[in-house]
Amino acid sequence: MSKKLVKFRLNSDQVSVVVSPAKPLLWVLRDDLGLTGAKPGCEEGECGACTVLVDGDAVNSCLMMAVQVDGRDVTTIEGLATEEGLDVMQQAFVEVGAPQCGYCMPGVIMSAKSLLARIPNPTANEISTYLAGNLCRCGNYQRIVQAVVQAAQNAKVKFR
Repeated sequence: MSKKLVKFRLNSDQVSVVVSPAKPLLWVLRDDLGLTGAKPGCEEGECGACTVLVDGDAVNSCLMMAVQVDGRDVTTIEGLATEEGLDVMQQAFVEVGAPQCGYCMPGVIMSAKSLLARIPNPTANEISTYLAGNLCRCGNYQRIVQAVVQAAQNAKVKFR
């Protein structure tokens, strides 16, 4: 199988990588580009540990082939924090103590970012429903919901 040149924006930077057409985005991010925030979990699209944003939409990077992001915008957990500090979502997760083991948190945070882009003030039920594809083995779901609510409140204050 011949390799393909894929060009895309990754965390606001233009990147190019030569990949096998059958290589999942997850493994290109981790192996070829050194970004290990997206985690391999089930590798079947069921756990959400590998969630990244593609053009603002939460996707399971284990199911998306890297060639599918050609010309698109990809954001990983590594792309959220800036020189000024943590992203509003990351900060809220810290404030409420949502991370435990941390393995699922990058994927949860990326899904939550996608949610707030669509629903700026979600209810607890909307949060739980939207994040249903992100599994947390530690079972810290209550604090995860609290963190997303906190992030929504913090974002309103930040952007007023």
